[in-house]
Amino acid sequence: MRQSEQPSFEELMTAATHTAVHLEMRDTYGVSDEADDFRRWNRTGERDTDPTSPYWGPWVALVQDAVGRGVKVRRVRIVSEPVSEYIKYEHAGTVVNVGAGENVRWLPRRQASGLALPGNDFWLFDEKTVLFNHFAGDGEVSPEGRELRTEPEVAELAAQAFAAAWNLATPHDQYKI
Repeated sequence: MRQSEQPSFEELMTAATHTAVHLEMRDTYGVSDEADDFRRWNRTGERDTDPTSPYWGPWVALVQDAVGRGVKVRRVRIVSEPVSEYIKYEHAGTVVNVGAGENVRWLPRRQASGLALPGNDFWLFDEKTVLFNHFAGDGEVSPEGRELRTEPEVAELAAQAFAAAWNLATPHDQYKI
């Protein structure tokens, strides 16, 4: 399916009925919409954690809507230790994810060596639709962008990888950086 024919992330999240899980495996992202906030955090140590801010508001509303429908929204971040400055930044903002209803865990990369993991970050919706996110080396979204896969074997691979990482990972409130 060409990217232009794929449903948007928001449509996939809105269509989820049971689960929406996210596996992140990079130590840095260069996502443009957070660049200013990241630079500010590097200068001041202050992070936007206002759930109603222009940056967080749409995400918080999307997650709260899903959770309100009974969807379990979970995220595992596999990270190298000591963590990168970007991961410190993510950790500082995770309070908003959790407040919106996400359950977030952290897994040190050294503890993930025995896991079979896909080559890319992904979202898995209802254990049947996988949205892979492709990034360039600098952390920006690559020209290929997103890849939607619905083959049962790909969804099963993603589900098994997420479950294995989840079971080893530390809940956000217990993970210290």
